Amino acid sequence: RSVNVVAFGNERDGFSEDNQQPSLIWSYLRRNALISQIDSSLSGSHVGSPVFTEYQACIFGNVRLVVHDCPVWDIFDSDWYTSCRLIGGADIIVIKYSVNDKTSFQELKDNYVPMVKKALNHCSVPVIISAIGARKNGVPCTCPLCTSDRRSCVTTSEGVQLSKELRATYLELHTLNDFYIQKYFGGVLEYFMIQSLNQKSCEKMKKRKRTQKCHRVQPPQLEQPEKMPILKGEASHYNADLHNLLCCCQCADVAFYPEDLSSVVEAHKIILCSVSHLFMLLFGVKSPSNAHDTATVQLAQSLFAVEMWDPFPSSHSDVPPCVPPVRVVVKDSVFCSCLPDILHFIYSGAFQWERLEEDIKKKLKDPDKTEHMLEKVKCILKTPGKINTVKDCKSHQMKQLYNTSLRLFFNTPLLADVIFKIQGTTVPAHRAVLVARCEVMAAMFNGNYLEANSVLVPVYGVSKDTFLSFLEYLYTDSCCPASILQAMSLLICAEMYQVMRLQHICELYIITQLQSMPSRELASTNLSIVNLLKKAKFHNSDCLSTWLLHFIATNYLIFSQKPEFQELSVEERNFVEMHRWPSNLYLKQLADYRNYIHSQKCHCTVM
Repeated sequence: RSVNVVAFGNERDGFSEDNQQPSLIWSYLRRNALISQIDSSLSGSHVGSPVFTEYQACIFGNVRLVVHDCPVWDIFDSDWYTSCRLIGGADIIVIKYSVNDKTSFQELKDNYVPMVKKALNHCSVPVIISAIGARKNGVPCTCPLCTSDRRSCVTTSEGVQLSKELRATYLELHTLNDFYIQKYFGGVLEYFMIQSLNQKSCEKMKKRKRTQKCHRVQPPQLEQPEKMPILKGEASHYNADLHNLLCCCQCADVAFYPEDLSSVVEAHKIILCSVSHLFMLLFGVKSPSNAHDTATVQLAQSLFAVEMWDPFPSSHSDVPPCVPPVRVVVKDSVFCSCLPDILHFIYSGAFQWERLEEDIKKKLKDPDKTEHMLEKVKCILKTPGKINTVKDCKSHQMKQLYNTSLRLFFNTPLLADVIFKIQGTTVPAHRAVLVARCEVMAAMFNGNYLEANSVLVPVYGVSKDTFLSFLEYLYTDSCCPASILQAMSLLICAEMYQVMRLQHICELYIITQLQSMPSRELASTNLSIVNLLKKAKFHNSDCLSTWLLHFIATNYLIFSQKPEFQELSVEERNFVEMHRWPSNLYLKQLADYRNYIHSQKCHCTVM
């Protein structure tokens, strides 16, 4: 007998200085007198990084207790399969959050609760929501890239409302002491454990009674269908792509010079403006009159001077003139010497703050100058109106930068230097992002092709909505197809432009959607699985085509009745017949068993 518990969320507020504080799950396991033989291990997703801790122990004497503690909600973004597998095998789900971390709670409510509800798929798994910590008037957030207001706490009514959405039990644990952990949280958790064990015992007893009703001749045993091939996702190389853009200096449209013009450092306006309001002011994306922070305006004027140049031609022009990069003179010589390190920090994802500190310390070799330089960097990157200090710039607080900030420039004419013409409409874009994220577009815009010298680029063979979804992935490293057909269209577009990771994401989406379809829906749907199979083969999606063949074979009784089944090739038909479920042997044994029951004039309790 066993009980599986899955816990999601972080009970720490992310800004607490006590990073060694034990987690709720670990505190419960090590303090409970009913639990013995505790063992723990770190487990990872297909991308290789540890995402949850697995605890194994014994409870109630001989009941095996397995707990998966996932403090990071990113598992739903990076590894949907693992998160669905954990929830699908759970007997109890625990969701934790800190009452002093309003931003994390809001992200949980908006982004991850819908995913949890979808993964549960109407299952009657008990859910416990634990609001942890005593509410306090916190210090305003000082992270330079944070746009949230953490001064407000998560109220009890907000937690209760969330529990109503998930039909969960709501608990408030003001501190992780023995009373709240053992008697309050532990009491509720152990109640659900006992309920789960009772339910499993009843189901086991019913199954045993059914199998004992017919003693003379046992019906044939239906084996489980063959395991379908598992598709593993590809790790994101989003930050590496943008960092390589800086190293190769393709499509650079900004050149930074010292006052004596003795050297040059090239960069890209779209990347700089996506992370800094100061650069937005510098390159005219925002005007000083719209700036909410006068300190940012003053810093821009004291650090940089932009040389005037002719504006970019109208978007209706087909061939742009040879426009040199915008020349920016860096007035501060010390800042100019550190500029390459700062740009590498920005282009690598702007979350390696400690490494930037070390690089500037080695270069300046003066603590006061180093601190002054870091203050300038924080002022460049900060959100207007927020206070920033060096000690609050930790790597884990600065992770999601580009995939949220570059979204601001997706499908907008701001700083756009290329326009795609598709289905009679136009879509603005930025060459730097396209070249960094897509090798086919890098060759197209930098090689001896017509598109290299054109502003207006026609696109054929793909719809506008599909192409917009493709561009959205290039800008944000994420995509959310609305249907299986849209995912297949996006997969075809990804294959056309050789973006393999997007192709794998679409494959995983199609597989997940088909696996979640009940048999009745599969039998009645107008979606042609055979047509999906042919498209997958034609567009070199070998993993998806192999999986679809196994899917058809596993659901043989459904698909063999559909007209589209006749469209399978001879080779495909032979594969399906060989791996069909149930097999011909089982059907023959079942027919023999029926004949025996009929001849004996017995009542078949199985059929």
